[in-house]
Amino acid sequence: MYGDRIRHSALTAKVMSAQQAAQLIKNGMTVGMSGFTRAGDAKALPQALIERARKESLRLTLITGASLGNDSDGLMANAGLLARRLPFQADAALRRKINTGEVMFIDQHLSETAEQLRSGSLAPIDVAVIEAAAITETGAIVPTMSVGNSASFASQARQIIVELNLTAPLALEGLHDIYLPANRPRREPIPLLGSGDRIGSTAIQIDPSRIAAIVITEHMDSPSNAGAPDAETDAIAGHVITFLEGEVKAGRLTEELLPLQAGIGTIANAVLHGLTKSSFRNLTMFSEVLQDSAIELLDSGQLALASASSITLSARVHERFLRDIERYRHKIVLRPQEISNHPEVVRRLGIIALNTALEFDLYGNVNSTHVGGTRMMNGIGGSGDFARNAHLSIFVSKSEAKDGAISSVVPMVAHVDHTEHDVDILVTEWGLADLRGLAPRERAPLIIDNCAHPDYRQQLRAYFEEALLRGGHTPHVLEKALSWHSRYDELKTMRA
Repeated sequence: MYGDRIRHSALTAKVMSAQQAAQLIKNGMTVGMSGFTRAGDAKALPQALIERARKESLRLTLITGASLGNDSDGLMANAGLLARRLPFQADAALRRKINTGEVMFIDQHLSETAEQLRSGSLAPIDVAVIEAAAITETGAIVPTMSVGNSASFASQARQIIVELNLTAPLALEGLHDIYLPANRPRREPIPLLGSGDRIGSTAIQIDPSRIAAIVITEHMDSPSNAGAPDAETDAIAGHVITFLEGEVKAGRLTEELLPLQAGIGTIANAVLHGLTKSSFRNLTMFSEVLQDSAIELLDSGQLALASASSITLSARVHERFLRDIERYRHKIVLRPQEISNHPEVVRRLGIIALNTALEFDLYGNVNSTHVGGTRMMNGIGGSGDFARNAHLSIFVSKSEAKDGAISSVVPMVAHVDHTEHDVDILVTEWGLADLRGLAPRERAPLIIDNCAHPDYRQQLRAYFEEALLRGGHTPHVLEKALSWHSRYDELKTMRA
């Protein structure tokens, strides 16, 4: 009855319930699940494992591409199922478990997880759970709306459970480009010279005898939870567009720019959406996630093609994408995340990287993961993969948080994810600071005047002036450098 979906006839005997398939997973195992920013994630197996964990001792190491949808991360955490989790998450319930130490979370650059699995630095995958639109005549797995780490999991796992999602259109087949680097040493260069190049196969090639179970599901991906653009994100977008126009005028870029990357989330999505109002044409993307803004740019005709590892859309745009998938599928390529985020490829293509900061300091160091320096938010994701290797590394943030109680520009960040050496441009709704070619003493006044909220500028100037009296290449008043964070912990405001 699933002939169009399971085209390897011998595999139809492997169809079973999620509860039956979940019995293949034993206490203490390492499980690799498909899913990247709420797209292409397993839906049935997490729920079946949660039911087991409520009745018996079942603790797992769970590795994914990035965050899961359908509240799976939080439900698994609350059921006590997760002993260890990597490399990224975005669930409030799981976040609480991480910050209380109940779940050990390993925050990784998204390009590194597959590499560490390949080298044996991480425990090998016991069972891979992969969502698929179809299984081909040769037993290859056709992914759905993401690739993530699925191909790496499937290549290594002792057993594979396929979640066959009947809501995923068969027209997704052909959208993917599955290529994995060989083992070291003497690995050949990744033969990718342009965003639209195809260098692999359209499905995950495996020995079909390793498929231990096929579970039929009909659950849709969770919609994107990115907010709509607002006045502040529109202002940030305007500053970025003006800057890029200046780069074109100076002859450093053409009207086609260079391939664009935008991190997941409201601000980066809104800034990219702002490009629909720009004069740039024939743009390309080489990113990790395609959000609503990418579809809007495809529809406007400004974006010629887009490469990523997943497609994460709002319900409205997702419906439009599926309705017109035959048109979109010729302009989109989905790759494994170690290719979409690979430093070699990012440096070769000359990416313009746009990512979000929680906070940044007077010298350009960026914190994108830890609230107050200690409490994990989501994770570094792919921002570091792109920031260190991009042609232009741009970080954006609103200048304030918590109704003005927190300044996003501080004397010293409480946790460093991206050092000043990897940051070219900082942008808030107030303006843009181009840090290229500037020494630390030159960056600080520019960041204060262009990026800080006016309510905090005098405090920042006073700190910097006192730091200058102490001297040093990167002046600081060490006993006061983190005082803004301490003040917020005590008084719930950073204001002096």
